[in-house]
Order: sequence, then C-alpha cells, then structure tokens
Amino acid sequence: MRHAEVRFYSELNDFLPPSRRQQIIPYTFNGTPSIKDVIEALGVPHAEVEVILVNGSSVDFSYRLAEGDQVSVYPVFESLHISPILRLRDQPLRNIRFVLDGHLHRLAVYLRLLGFDSLWRQDFADQELASISFSEKRVLLTRDIGLLKRKLIERGYWIRSVMPRDQIDEVLRRFDLFQSARPFERCLRCNSIIERIRKETVEERLKPEIRSYYSEFFECPGCKRVYWKGPHYRKMKELVQSVLSTEGAL
Repeated sequence: MRHAEVRFYSELNDFLPPSRRQQIIPYTFNGTPSIKDVIEALGVPHAEVEVILVNGSSVDFSYRLAEGDQVSVYPVFESLHISPILRLRDQPLRNIRFVLDGHLHRLAVYLRLLGFDSLWRQDFADQELASISFSEKRVLLTRDIGLLKRKLIERGYWIRSVMPRDQIDEVLRRFDLFQSARPFERCLRCNSIIERIRKETVEERLKPEIRSYYSEFFECPGCKRVYWKGPHYRKMKELVQSVLSTEGAL
C-alpha cells in the first residue's frame, strides 16, 4: 500500500463528512490512480475544483498519485486572477452562462431577472444537461452531487441552499456576480434578450386597461411575451434591489 495526504479548502469541505473537514486526510492506495479519481473517491465532484497543487506544483486531473504526495485542492476562484497556476482549464470563467437542472426553476427565473444567461427546462435529462454544459461552456447548477461527477462536465456547482431566495444569494456570491447583473434584459420565460417595441405593434394583444395606462412595451423575440412596467415590474424591482444589496453582507 502507498500513502499520500490530501487537503481540501474552503467550500469543498461541504462534500466531506464532518470528521474530515478542514484537515489533512491520509489516503492509502494501490497503483497510480489519477488525481481526479482520488478527489471524487473522497466525495468531491471534479466540476467544483479549480486548482490542484501536488507538493506545491500545479497539476491537472491526469496527474498520477505517487507515494508521499501532498495534495491541496482548491475550489473555483471567479474573482481572483489565477492564470499563472491554472492547469485544469484554459482560463477562469468570466462571462458566465448557466444551465440548471429541473429542480431549480425559481433560481433560473431569478438569474434571468438579473440578466444572466440561464438555460432551464423541467424535463432536461442528466445526459442532456452534461452535454449542454460541455458543448456550450455553461456552468451546471444542480442539487445532485452525482451529476457533477459526470466526465463531460468541466464546470459545475452544487447548490447548497434549498430556498430559491437563498439560492440566488449563494450563486451571486460564489461567482462574484453582483457587479455583473443587468436586470430586466432577459425574458423570464425563455431566456431570450427582450427588445423595446412600438405600442401599436402589440396593441391588439393587450387588455384594454393595459393599452390605456401604459405606453412603453418590450417583447421577447423568442416566445413573443410582452412586458410593460406595471405593478409586477415594481415588485420585481424591489426584489432585484433586495438581492443586489446583500453584497458585502455576512
């Protein structure tokens, strides 16, 4: 049997049993397993890992564990410049786009409300989610840890919170997105960028009271949904302000 030591940092400890968190984990092994297999054998999905240091040097997932190795595993660093030591991907993800599993509908709506490109469909199969995440370079958001261990997935995040309002705070903090929000740019239903449109082009689709009281309208080119700044807009604006004001809060 060979021996190595592994230490996980920050929120990667969420995947470990309490007895192994925030400490060096002794690891015994036969042969020369890949560091990716070691990390996932300990319970951490590779999609949440950004940097791996072995004996102080950066390695990628193909590195083969050797006797006496000291391994440090770090999560995604979206707000830090880590290009000099990045080995797992070409560069940190900056223009973030998401794909969400079927259980995260309300979170998808909140992300779209804030202007973030977020694909969601209730009937997405696991393989479809993995394929979309890989081919379109989207961060997969999910409550299913096992899904993040699929080989295709390069970037993913396990949503810890169960309440949608807490989930949006979690995602904004995790990916440092407070300054990137562009509220009211996307359709809440289909994720397309909405466009300003002349009132006369949609009048026949509006209820009489809407035609009478409002003059500014927007339309989704995808699903053709029409938006205007009514009471629903004011409520959503209050929600946006509440979400974005949590930056810096504990």
